[in-house]
Amino acid sequence: MTFRVFTGPPGSEVPSAIEKHRSLYKEYASLDEALAWAHHASTSGHAVLLIEGDDGTILTKQDIANALRHPERSR
Repeated sequence: MTFRVFTGPPGSEVPSAIEKHRSLYKEYASLDEALAWAHHASTSGHAVLLIEGDDGTILTKQDIANALRHPERSR
């Protein structure tokens, strides 16, 4: 299973389906790893826009923010 974490500069919007192939992202084998990268990216001044998984998982900016504020709820 692969999870993609899409990031961008502060103020960026979630990429459309057409824009995703040009967007910056990193791939991880687990959701925990993806959320750990999202935490690192957000504390480094990047906007974490979206997490998508091969299994159909989609975490929006708000979902990610909630998971990072309350990590025990995301497991």
